[in-house]
Amino acid sequence: MSQAFVREGDDQWLEDTGPSITALRVFLTRENNGIQIIERSSYKDALGGQVHVMSNGLSYTKDSEGKWKVYSSQQSPS
Repeated sequence: MSQAFVREGDDQWLEDTGPSITALRVFLTRENNGIQIIERSSYKDALGGQVHVMSNGLSYTKDSEGKWKVYSSQQSPS
């Protein structure tokens, strides 16, 4: 079934995105009006978490529950 129109309240949120980097890229591309977002690099932060630097200028990581969030180097462990 086609979902050509999205009803108000049917938006997907970052934390609802699947756990794979591909799912993150698809979500970010959709949020960026179809302009493709790619992973520029990735690294481990001081706490050992994987950080993904994306072409939209933001970095993303997963919280302790495996949900995506925007990374801030000033985060406390969750």
